[in-house]
Amino acid sequence: MDSESAGRDDGVWALPYTLASGQTQYHELGQVRLWVTLLDQEWQVRSQTLGADTDPVTWTQSIGHTLPSADVQLQRFIRSGESETVTFIPAIASLPTVIRPYHPVTIPAGGRCVIYVGTVVWMKVCVGESQSVLTEIPLGMPSLTWVGRNTMEGELCYSSSSYARLVLEAVPKRPWRAVTPVTIINRREEPLLLERFSLPTPLLSLHLNDRGQLWTPGVTVVCETEMNSASLNVDTKLLPAAGVCQRVGPAREEMARGRLVRAFDRIFG
Repeated sequence: MDSESAGRDDGVWALPYTLASGQTQYHELGQVRLWVTLLDQEWQVRSQTLGADTDPVTWTQSIGHTLPSADVQLQRFIRSGESETVTFIPAIASLPTVIRPYHPVTIPAGGRCVIYVGTVVWMKVCVGESQSVLTEIPLGMPSLTWVGRNTMEGELCYSSSSYARLVLEAVPKRPWRAVTPVTIINRREEPLLLERFSLPTPLLSLHLNDRGQLWTPGVTVVCETEMNSASLNVDTKLLPAAGVCQRVGPAREEMARGRLVRAFDRIFG
């Protein structure tokens, strides 16, 4: 084992790391390997995406002088001023995320349930005290899907399969996944078969608790009559089970009423 491997520590969100010129910080998390290098005149960012079957549990980082092979993608950024710090900020998905439970769930007439959904986040590589963003890297490879009444009316979304867990303790906690509690209320006079639903990820902010876990505010969906009459609300507070949190990533979009109204008929696909 080399000295750099022996010196690996857990990675931390929103913590400035200081590098000296010539040093490289290496990260392993999610489906990504990342190298951030500081030189006299530039920052270099190299990243490598691993297979979808990769399922690590921890996020490790180390600082040394080792670079990957030349076939790893390289991005170069002019260094501004004397910035020596790099900070990693999580970012929620920029598109709504369609959640497909592996096994559909039926909510009886007049019933409700809370489903805990985990979604992969992006990593913003930020430098200097102003935390200028160099690049964003998805920590998992999301697939795209179209949600709408036809090919002309609808919107492009990310797609994510989920176990649709009903017990919080059963949700795997990963540093690169954010947990969102989704409350679904069925006010119809017949059961609601939940085969998929659209989570408005761009409207959700990211919060980090003292266990290194990312949370978003909860989302409440109320289905009154028909499937296309569902209404959606983003909670203003976090679930108490999240613990003491600090906000580390703002929502990508403001909660504009018009956008939500347009999305109502696509909540359940």
